[in-house]
Amino acid sequence: MRIRFLPLTVALFCLPLFALAPAADARAGMGSSLGSRGSRTWSPPPRTSLAPSWTRPMDRSMTPRTPSYAAPSMSSPFSRPAFGGMARPSFGTRHPFLTGLAGGFLGAGLFGMLSGHGFFGGFTGGGGGGSFFGFILQVLIIGFIINLVLRLWRKPADNMGQNNGSGFAPMSNAGPFPSSQESTTSDIALTAEDYTAFQQLLSNVQAAWSAQDMASLQRMATPEMVSYFNNQLSELTSRGARNIVSDVRFLRGDLAEAWREGNLSYATVALQYSMIDVTTDSMGNVLDGSKTEPQTVTELWTFLRADGRGNWILSAIQQAG
Repeated sequence: MRIRFLPLTVALFCLPLFALAPAADARAGMGSSLGSRGSRTWSPPPRTSLAPSWTRPMDRSMTPRTPSYAAPSMSSPFSRPAFGGMARPSFGTRHPFLTGLAGGFLGAGLFGMLSGHGFFGGFTGGGGGGSFFGFILQVLIIGFIINLVLRLWRKPADNMGQNNGSGFAPMSNAGPFPSSQESTTSDIALTAEDYTAFQQLLSNVQAAWSAQDMASLQRMATPEMVSYFNNQLSELTSRGARNIVSDVRFLRGDLAEAWREGNLSYATVALQYSMIDVTTDSMGNVLDGSKTEPQTVTELWTFLRADGRGNWILSAIQQAG
């Protein structure tokens, strides 16, 4: 019995060690999708030759998702409010007189039925209106009155969609937030110097990550990315582990998209590179990875810079499928 349960006992004692073991992807970003890509944060980057399949959406981002009312669904004709973003009033509110008139006709008809003169007896007082010709005449008169009232009330509503001569055309889609299709973005062209900067940032970010040099990371990444790096390094330290990335070699790169939003320029690039990625404990013992065997990964890095000043800095990292 003791020999039979020995493997189970050993496994139970090893569970805490496996729980404390760091993830296999311990490089900068730790194999997650993090950061922001401006208005395109929650939109997948275009596919490239290096990333021909899906790209993992953001696991963490400080950019909120676009509210549902900012991009109305085309599946429902009632998604977009009329009259400049304001909810369209009900029929009774817009036409109180017509509603009262119809209610009067209906009330008179019901009164006629209850008093034994038929539905239209209430209009004729029990006279000749009970005949067939009287019934037809009353229907025609009521229909003419309702049609006339509808035309009178429809003209002011139609005039609301026309230019009133003040020089201001009515807004077609007013609302608190523009949809992603309405964002003021435009594609931009990149130079050879830009691609060289991307390659250099790849090596420098991994080196600063390995050295736990937060000051250098603050100069090469957005505050959002620096906060993620700081949390990840703190997590490793709390486990008594340290990740070291060395011998970073850029292999290939492919531009996914580059665009401008306001005074900021963005570029999402698929990067394929090799490296030595090893995680050790405080005594230098290998916990994960290898000190000799390089591994190759493909990630999509997004960089941004202010137009006319500053350098490219890291804004997001996404994992390629």
